Amino acid sequence: MERVEATTTFAWVLLGFAVALETGGALGLRFSEGFTLVLPTVAALAAFALALYLVSQVMKKLPVSIAYPVWAGGGTAGVAFIGVVALGEELNAVKALGIILIIIGVIIVNMVSEKRSGC
Repeated sequence: MERVEATTTFAWVLLGFAVALETGGALGLRFSEGFTLVLPTVAALAAFALALYLVSQVMKKLPVSIAYPVWAGGGTAGVAFIGVVALGEELNAVKALGIILIIIGVIIVNMVSEKRSGC
């Protein structure tokens, strides 16, 4: 049973990296100038490709109903957070509420899915 725990824990670590890579990929798109700048374009595409690979590995151990919402929601919230904090994008009440709802939604899906999946 200890090995299963370590494998599941490792899947969560990989999922965290996948979220970070998806966030990096989205930010790379921001700086790619519509795929006209080579370095940000290559970085964005590589980050997305690696993120997809990691998520595919995570889904061997975690249910899709957990892995995908955490990945997509985490990436969305991460990009929004970095946009506001590092890129000077506006944060109004509606945008803040949307980000909070994404995070709450991921938490709820995770809580409900864990009870049924044994993760």
